Amino acid sequence: MSQLETAAHPETLRRVAIDPVTRVEGHGKVTLLLDQDNKIHQVRLHIVEFRGFEVFIEGRPYWEVPVTVQRLCGICPVSHQLAAVKAMDQIAGYGPLTPTAEKLRRLMHYGQMVQSHAVHFYHLASPDLLLGFDSDFTRRNIVGVALDFPEIAKQGVLLRKYGQEVIRHVAGKRVHGTGAIPGGVNKALTVVERDEMARDIEQMIGWTQGAIDMVRRLHETNPGFYNVFGESAGNMMGLMRPDGALDFYHGALRAVDPLGQTIFDQVDYADYQQVLQEEIKPWSYMKFPHIKSLGADKGWYKVGPLARVQAATYLATPLAEIERQKMMALGNGKPVHGTLFYHWARLVEILHAAEMIRDLLNDPDILGTDLMADRGERRYEAVGVIEAPRGTLFHHYRVNEDDQVTYCNLIVSTTNNNQAMNEAIRTVARQYLDGREVTEGLLNHIECAIRAYDPCLSCATHALGKMPLTVEVVDADGQLASSLSKA
Repeated sequence: MSQLETAAHPETLRRVAIDPVTRVEGHGKVTLLLDQDNKIHQVRLHIVEFRGFEVFIEGRPYWEVPVTVQRLCGICPVSHQLAAVKAMDQIAGYGPLTPTAEKLRRLMHYGQMVQSHAVHFYHLASPDLLLGFDSDFTRRNIVGVALDFPEIAKQGVLLRKYGQEVIRHVAGKRVHGTGAIPGGVNKALTVVERDEMARDIEQMIGWTQGAIDMVRRLHETNPGFYNVFGESAGNMMGLMRPDGALDFYHGALRAVDPLGQTIFDQVDYADYQQVLQEEIKPWSYMKFPHIKSLGADKGWYKVGPLARVQAATYLATPLAEIERQKMMALGNGKPVHGTLFYHWARLVEILHAAEMIRDLLNDPDILGTDLMADRGERRYEAVGVIEAPRGTLFHHYRVNEDDQVTYCNLIVSTTNNNQAMNEAIRTVARQYLDGREVTEGLLNHIECAIRAYDPCLSCATHALGKMPLTVEVVDADGQLASSLSKA
């Protein structure tokens, strides 16, 4: 069991709660148990909402799934649609995608990377980085950033807008589009649309390089803080091409240990259950996956920007690879594990995605009209996996003879990072809160460790199992009228 996960005598301790955790997608809280000397005995990140898509998707026709699962989230709907449609390509019996269809899906996905990462860095994380972790909480937000750093705030808005326009051109809408369908895509790209995206891509690349320089200066100015904040050495996982390059859209699973040594490599993601195992704990609605061969205590792992750019052999675009190498050089030949490196890696990924967008816009296939693959043998079980902005995203489905979904298992990016986030906040609690009077600024340090992972908490809670579910009815005066629990 992880240190600080469960206190020996919780009944003797006082409880401090961060409820809700702010500037994240979804609803969660952190509880700390402290003794009279402010020594910390327990720290937990609780996910307190329950979505249940794994259950209510059952019985629906399989062709509805790619559109339905987008409603998991308004921030990363493209990722859920693509993971689901990759599974439904197989269920419907389609063969390999046409070059145009695959490249259009990739274009949409890279647009998703740009817009989602931009939202997180500029709107959610930059108030802490630019205004200070202990700054006045009434100004520690995007409005405060806009007042003090108007050009940076403007760039963040326009970067996100650019990513959303890329999605719109391919999917038909900025949010909850329908561009990807089993077997391919349903819309060709026009020359006008291609040229509109190409017009601004160099500006997006330049702004991202400037943001990377800004974050690098923060680390250089105060390495004793930025390089070790929330440091928790864990395993790392992501999707890789056969040559070891990171691939956001398709690849095989690679996991490395905290020193960067390979645990497994080129594992077909359809076989994910052979290498990963899911567990539940009674104090959270989010599952705890781990690497099966290492067990629950040592097998937890990280996904997302910092994990996958370090698990990868290289990034297949030149500017992003240069920036990746600069970040990794701070580890002196070993992976870096400070939680705030996630922001640096996230910006490197925006740059990588923008370079990929530029390459695709210059590819003649992107204007093709052959959008659908050939039909082949129908299947009744399939797995679709993609690298979502927050990390590796698994969609696993079984379908019956009547085309109805009979089984759905989702391991969402944030779920993969569940234990990693708990480890990070426990490290921060030991670093900054243990034995000290608790203040709002110090509690914000805990939230900063969570924000660095950019969790999408609403995306990540879908299986009930043995986790408790409590429904409370509160009257008009705020008094508890009745309560019903399911163990």
